[in-house]
Amino acid sequence: MDMATEQMLNAQVAAVLGGDSVAPLEALVAQLMSSGNEQRGQAEQIFNHCKANHAEALVLKLVRTLQVSQQVEVKAMSAILLRKLMTKDDVSLWKKLSPATQVGVKSQLLLCVQHEEGKSILKKLCDTVTELAADILEDGQWPELLPFMFQCVSSDSMKLRESALTMFAQLAPYIGPQLRSHLPTLHAVFQQCLSSTTSSDLRLAALRATTHFVATLESAQDRACFQDLLPGMLQTLSLALNNREEATAQEALEMFIAVAGTEPRFLRRQLAEVVGNMLQIVEAEELDEGTRHLAVEFLITLAEARERAPGMMRKLPHFIGRLFGTLMKMLLDIEDEPSWHAADNEDEDAGESSNYEVGQECLDRLAIALGGNTVLPVASQLLPTFIADPDWKKRHAALITLAQIAEGCSKVMTKNLGPVVDMVLNSFRDPHPRVRWAAINTIGQLSTDLGPVLQQEYHQRVLPALVGAMDDFQNPRVQAHAAAAILNFSESCTPEILTPYLDGVITKLLVLLQNGKRMVQEGALTALASVADSAQALFQKYYDTVMPYLKTILINANDKANRMLRAKSMECISLVGMAVGKEKFRDDAKQVMEVLMNLQGSQMEDDDPTISYMLQAWARLCKCLGQEFLPYMSVVMPPLLRSALLKPDVTITDADSDDEGNDTDDESVETITVGDKKIGIRTSILEEKATACNMLCCYADELKEGFYPWIDQVAPILVPLLKFYFHEEVRKAAVSAMPELLRSGKLAVEKGQAQGRNELYVKQLTDYVVPALVEALHKEPETEICASMLDALNECIQIAGPLLDSGQIKAMVEEFKQVITASGSRKKERAERTKTEDFDAEEGELLEEENEQEEEVFDQVGECLGTLTKTFKNLFLPYFEELIVYITPMLGKDRSPEEKRVAICIFDDVAEQCREAAIKYYDTFLPFLLDACTDANPDVRQASVYGIGVCAEYGGASFKPVVGEALKRLNAVISQPTSGAAENIMATDNAVSALGKICQFQRDRIDATQVVPAWLSCLPLRNDLVESKIVHEQLCAMVERSDVHLLGPNNQYLPKIVAVFVEVLTAGGALVTEGTAGRMVNLLRHLQQTLPPDALASTWSSLQPQQQGALQTILSQTTR
Repeated sequence: MDMATEQMLNAQVAAVLGGDSVAPLEALVAQLMSSGNEQRGQAEQIFNHCKANHAEALVLKLVRTLQVSQQVEVKAMSAILLRKLMTKDDVSLWKKLSPATQVGVKSQLLLCVQHEEGKSILKKLCDTVTELAADILEDGQWPELLPFMFQCVSSDSMKLRESALTMFAQLAPYIGPQLRSHLPTLHAVFQQCLSSTTSSDLRLAALRATTHFVATLESAQDRACFQDLLPGMLQTLSLALNNREEATAQEALEMFIAVAGTEPRFLRRQLAEVVGNMLQIVEAEELDEGTRHLAVEFLITLAEARERAPGMMRKLPHFIGRLFGTLMKMLLDIEDEPSWHAADNEDEDAGESSNYEVGQECLDRLAIALGGNTVLPVASQLLPTFIADPDWKKRHAALITLAQIAEGCSKVMTKNLGPVVDMVLNSFRDPHPRVRWAAINTIGQLSTDLGPVLQQEYHQRVLPALVGAMDDFQNPRVQAHAAAAILNFSESCTPEILTPYLDGVITKLLVLLQNGKRMVQEGALTALASVADSAQALFQKYYDTVMPYLKTILINANDKANRMLRAKSMECISLVGMAVGKEKFRDDAKQVMEVLMNLQGSQMEDDDPTISYMLQAWARLCKCLGQEFLPYMSVVMPPLLRSALLKPDVTITDADSDDEGNDTDDESVETITVGDKKIGIRTSILEEKATACNMLCCYADELKEGFYPWIDQVAPILVPLLKFYFHEEVRKAAVSAMPELLRSGKLAVEKGQAQGRNELYVKQLTDYVVPALVEALHKEPETEICASMLDALNECIQIAGPLLDSGQIKAMVEEFKQVITASGSRKKERAERTKTEDFDAEEGELLEEENEQEEEVFDQVGECLGTLTKTFKNLFLPYFEELIVYITPMLGKDRSPEEKRVAICIFDDVAEQCREAAIKYYDTFLPFLLDACTDANPDVRQASVYGIGVCAEYGGASFKPVVGEALKRLNAVISQPTSGAAENIMATDNAVSALGKICQFQRDRIDATQVVPAWLSCLPLRNDLVESKIVHEQLCAMVERSDVHLLGPNNQYLPKIVAVFVEVLTAGGALVTEGTAGRMVNLLRHLQQTLPPDALASTWSSLQPQQQGALQTILSQTTR
């Protein structure tokens, strides 16, 4: 800025801030609101200069303007500017003000609130007061505020009472604890204001204050004190509706929704009354749609509030029936639009109203929230009447309902699928095309939600019905949807199920590909792609017929209207290529890739679906062609990296902003509210970014060391995305890529393809990837992604191995502690839910599902610790010792089987890998292992008996005191009546193996004449293929050294040994290593040559005829 400009600016600032008059500032504020860019820009320059250099004077002048200005708009804007200056700026000006000015501003603001008459300005003043208070109250910097608010709320002035209630509502999260001593006063104030007969605004302010305040009360006892306010809260809503004040009613409903989401049990005592009132609103068709929809949202939110009020809504079956019926009725608000039948565009929603959309969405949410045992009986009463009605809308509604509730009712529905399938397939012949479309839509949804049971039990009815529906040439939308449903059906379909139908399905789809309607062609391409993906190699038979059609579309569908058709042809070609394999696809692949390269070089619009489809098609072509794809990587990678680097298109505004210009009807923008901010995110950009990240992971996985040249570019893109909280799929892809990048770099170095780089490069890559993954794990909010991160970390540990340094190991161990603690806390919270009065069996099932996801986290922690133990052995023991206090509680009787299993496996790994050095932990863990041998869960038993075997092998004298107890426990596992059942057999095999180790390493502590033959009688092991090889090698070694206890007096156990050898040798190498098999054959030959003829004949004759034949074959093969 030159000197002249600065002098002029200073003069303008002096004019605005100097003197007593507020007129210059009023003029400046008016200019800030100007629609003219130049005028507004000049005003902003002056205002920013004031803010930067004269903060104190500017704040005082704005306060003065609020006191004396007569210009309503200027006054309102001054309140907003003051609020933003003191609370919203990146660097708040409040702390720059002198203490005297701060005191003055606070008292003047309260005077402004007291004297302001304009409602809109008063609201903005209250916002300014509360936002400033939120920043400074906790530090005790505004002691006058609470007394002022209590004074106002008790005032005769309706305006002041409303303002005070507004401030109570906004400050509730910040001053809730300070108000505990004032609960009786607040209760009386809220009650009085809620029952005001003169002002709906006052009642609404009281409702807002009550709902906000209740949410801050931590104890159920405190909340209970306010429950008698519910009638007054409901009355506020009822009066607004009776007085036709629907805007007020809608605000009230939004507050009830907030309570339903955060404190649903506050409503419990009067639940029937609250829900009954809401249902009346939902059913009142004369009310505005928005009002009814909010009442529906309240009821659905209440049903979904499982964490805070599990099972509560299921106690009101009558109301659930009414709500379900009303939602189905909403589905009748649909018109038979001609555009739907014309099928010239993708709009399948033509004729659907907002009522229809709400009904559809809420049926889905209700079923998921309440479960099939509650919802299906209600649906079963209504659906038969609707499906038999002459009105097509009712038949259509029945089918849409079925599709919407399938996910939530899947467990119950799959138990009695017949009537459901009958109802839907009968509707394939309905006279109205929209009903036929709905029936196909329902089959598609059921295929997803009830698969693979639907596919296994009803393929012979569903697939022919879908093929038949493709003949509906009068209704192309029905044809296209039938093709799309083939996709849903085949996704959960095995090749065996699909094979008998392939001829008919593919023939029909090829007919549709030649249809004039683009929508039908697109549907056919999607279905073909899915069928190929499911059929895999079986699709080779159709390849030569199908591929020419696909290539023709790819080459010729090049105008804007056909962009999606071309994109889907890419998808189909690449999936067909993967299905049939490289040899069959190679020649066509080259031609297709030439087309894709040309396309990639052309200019495409941002919204062109080709981009995303092409990214995926390239990756599939890579999977199909493997290393042969490497020459194309230089073409593929640049646009892929551009897509992976896309920045999220995010807009952030104040949640309470008066600026309507930020609102958008753009469906690609998703809006969420976080605190006092409204965040808008353009999802299409995020989806493209997620696709690109997934494809990068795919290339690294497929090309291994071939991906090395790209690591230096890709790693700095993907590592920061481990903490990309805008989109889960982006994070998941980044997580999956970490071990792939590390493996690619390591293999390139090992195979000499890393351009002179050595192990130092792998160490540097490890140092970049692993700490970032550990840090991201610490901040990850989603349990499922936590489990994926631990899985990826385990792979990284396996790949990096000894390259990990002590700091990295320590950081991992600290994170494992945090993960175990956090997971334990979440499980504890869920356990608390089981104690609530409304908890029921259905809620128990849902809770079980949540805990299963949690157990995946424990499982992955166990895997990571096992890998660290195997990698670092004794060096890891100091870290293990830190973890013992976290692991042993997992062995408690109150813990889940999976937690116990993981804890035992961690110890098993330590005992096995650290051997004598781990003996000092036996006193802590062995009692748990012995106790867990009789656990009800077979996986826990298996881990326990395995650990006992390890301790017997490496424990030496330290194991001797427990040998007797161990034998007793192992015998109980082996001899129980169901020990051979499928679910128990792995535990049994491991118990036999452990028994063998006691025989081998602790023989001086057992009665070998009893125990060794008992062990032999359990052989061979046929199920645990790892343990079977170990045990059968042990048997072989004992025979080689003529173990007297094994052979028995006069070789009496020799026939059993020979029988075991024969069975093991004839199992095709599954039960024995090649080396041990050779030794067994040599032993058999040795016996044949050295045993006296009588003894040999006796031993051979004791075998079963089938075993004798097998033995002859074995011996003859070796003597040739």
